[in-house]
Amino acid sequence: MSVAGLKKQFYKASQLVSEKVGGAEGTKLDDDFKEMEKKVDVTSKAVTEVLARTTEYLQPNPASRAKLTMLNTVSKIRGQVKSPGYPQPEGLLGECMIRHGKELGGESNFGDALLDAGESMKRLAEVKDSLDIEVKQNFIDPLQNLCEKDLKEIQHHLKKLEGRRLDFDYKKKRQGRIPDEELRQALEKFEESKEVAETSMHNLLETDIEQVSQLSALVDAQLDYHRQAVQILDELADKLKRRMRDASSRPKREYKPKPREPFDLGEPEQSNGGFPCAPAPKITASSSFRSSDKPVRTPSRSMPPLDQPSCKALYDFEPENDGELGFREGDVITLTNQIDENWYEGMLDGQSGFFPLSYVEVLVPLPQ
Repeated sequence: MSVAGLKKQFYKASQLVSEKVGGAEGTKLDDDFKEMEKKVDVTSKAVTEVLARTTEYLQPNPASRAKLTMLNTVSKIRGQVKSPGYPQPEGLLGECMIRHGKELGGESNFGDALLDAGESMKRLAEVKDSLDIEVKQNFIDPLQNLCEKDLKEIQHHLKKLEGRRLDFDYKKKRQGRIPDEELRQALEKFEESKEVAETSMHNLLETDIEQVSQLSALVDAQLDYHRQAVQILDELADKLKRRMRDASSRPKREYKPKPREPFDLGEPEQSNGGFPCAPAPKITASSSFRSSDKPVRTPSRSMPPLDQPSCKALYDFEPENDGELGFREGDVITLTNQIDENWYEGMLDGQSGFFPLSYVEVLVPLPQ
């Protein structure tokens, strides 16, 4: 930084201290500017919280949401274009119903009904996926762009304006000791920054109809989702009612127990009912001692030395996505990296992958 730049930073810091500590009065901005700044601040807070709540609305499970965020981050790091989608609860319910419906078989009324319901649940999950895509493209992405571009640019202009105000006020208090030309330049820069900040805030507030349009797109996507969901559920309800009518119209099958086969006991040959007595096994001191020992679990995998970052599995973990590391309870895993507050990366038997922190107990933590 140049000498002039250092001097300007010193001027601004000195003026800020005199205002905060000494109670010095700075240049006041007009009421219209302050009102505009307040509206922009409220808009920024509204957009930020609405974005967060919309994501929770589409992806209500916080654990799945955190896992999806981690997997998307890993996909970007690896350069993968396609990222895994959120596991819709309707789809998980549908898969469960179909699995048990097939186990019950075609002769079971309940099994057939489970198959019908399972297929409908999977269709609901597909419609929910479409809702996620529509809302992301037409509502979340535009608001995200508003935060990252327009609102960020306004904050930059306001910060620059505050710096130039402090510089101008410092020089104004020392009028006579500072050249008039330098004071005039500080005033011009302050007024220039004020005009730029005012213009950017005015443009944002005057074009808020764009946010109304984006909100309308969100409602349209929800309406389309609910229309399709109602259609799918109406069709399922009709199928189940037909199955109930068909089942009630069929004659019931009576249960007829099978006739019991006669059992010939024969002539008793021994006093214990015909079964030979087996000699009692001899119990020695050594065998008795061994039988009282608790079984020792032999580790199925090699254990890393405990002088390096490692953790012990508390439960079995079955990987569900590419890049995850599976393990069994009791396995000791070498820690290589912490992805976030919920996920670790580690190695086990030469394989590397990601796994949740809640499944393990850290033995030797990673270096900070």
